[in-house]
Amino acid sequence: MTSVGKHGKKATMNNSEHILIVDDDREIRMLVGDYLKQHGYRVSLAADGRQMREILETSGIDLIVLDLMLPGQDGLSLCRDLRARSDLPVLMLTARGEPIDRVLGLEMGADDYLAKPFEPRELLARIRNILRRARSLPSRGVSEEVQRWRFAGWTLDGQTRQLTSPEGVVVALSGAEYRLLEVFLTHPNRVLTRDQLMDLLRGREADPFDRSIDLRVSRLRQKLGDNARAPRLIKTLRNEGYVLAAAVEREP
Repeated sequence: MTSVGKHGKKATMNNSEHILIVDDDREIRMLVGDYLKQHGYRVSLAADGRQMREILETSGIDLIVLDLMLPGQDGLSLCRDLRARSDLPVLMLTARGEPIDRVLGLEMGADDYLAKPFEPRELLARIRNILRRARSLPSRGVSEEVQRWRFAGWTLDGQTRQLTSPEGVVVALSGAEYRLLEVFLTHPNRVLTRDQLMDLLRGREADPFDRSIDLRVSRLRQKLGDNARAPRLIKTLRNEGYVLAAAVEREP
């Protein structure tokens, strides 16, 4: 990673966002932390998942910069655990630049992905972009009072996050699959582009070559028993996006 100091500038101190950096490399933690402080952010540092959880329990955090390769519980599993109970934005770092790592990180619910070594200015730009989108994104339309959704014989419990088939079988959903289905249920019979889905999932601006949304939809279809060649529930509109073609009932 290039030196952070040479890109620094006087902090304006008009930014109240609190960034948590989770990386087992002390030098990177300190350099990135100092750089973000110079740009007006509050910063906390953690070397592993245990320290990360301790900070989350005692501090209000606005975004986590999370390294993939950590001792003990790795970044992917930590991100998955976070997504099971929180929409806190996550920017994932890794020394590995393989596309599969990028897809896995996004599948676990990361909002963005940056490979090491990286330019601190790019990290700062991505952090600003994620936070700006988190602040300005309209409500996802999910009512906290909704207890369950019913659609095409299926039931999704908003409290337990359990999906039950028309036959009464409970189908396990990952955090990413639950959030995607929740978005579709909140916008039934409406075409959602890939960009809109990324926005509603609190993601970054979609890369036109980024197929992570397609992969998430494919996996969700499998859980719903929806034939990918002739889907009944989540339909594909060529060059437009996806639509949940079902009547949805909400129970408060």
